[in-house]
Amino acid sequence: MTQSSEQETIWLTQEAHDKLVAELEELRGPVRHEIIERISAARDEGDLKENGGYHAAKDEQGKVEARIRQLEEMLRRAEVGTPEDDGTVSPGMKVTIRWPGDSDTESFLLGHREIEDDQLDVFSPQSPLGSAILGARVGETVTYVAPNGKELAVEVVEAVPYAG
Repeated sequence: MTQSSEQETIWLTQEAHDKLVAELEELRGPVRHEIIERISAARDEGDLKENGGYHAAKDEQGKVEARIRQLEEMLRRAEVGTPEDDGTVSPGMKVTIRWPGDSDTESFLLGHREIEDDQLDVFSPQSPLGSAILGARVGETVTYVAPNGKELAVEVVEAVPYAG
């Protein structure tokens, strides 16, 4: 898999995928219906220029429709499952890194922010660190430019499929 196709694919755990599907169904159904009813009721009140309820409902409708589009796009690009366990960093891996000159290590999940894990931070493959280590193998040191403009180096200590 090339880096560009990995960035097009969003790796999700089954739990995260199911949560997003449920949220999408809720937004498309009951939430959308309730907002339409509020807009209709506010429209029946008359003058729309000074109708705060109407404008608030229209604003909320815009936010809900944007979230629906975002969820549809994420789910269209989603890959659910376990990445190959070959020591190469890819989305869906628990990655352990070490900063040069430091004996401490740091572990995180390389995946989409929609994945929640109380024990592990989640870094996007599109983040500066995530994109730098994508495709790196255990034992390799890679450099990247941090958001503050500093060039940093990091060693990949371990890359294993995330077990949830």
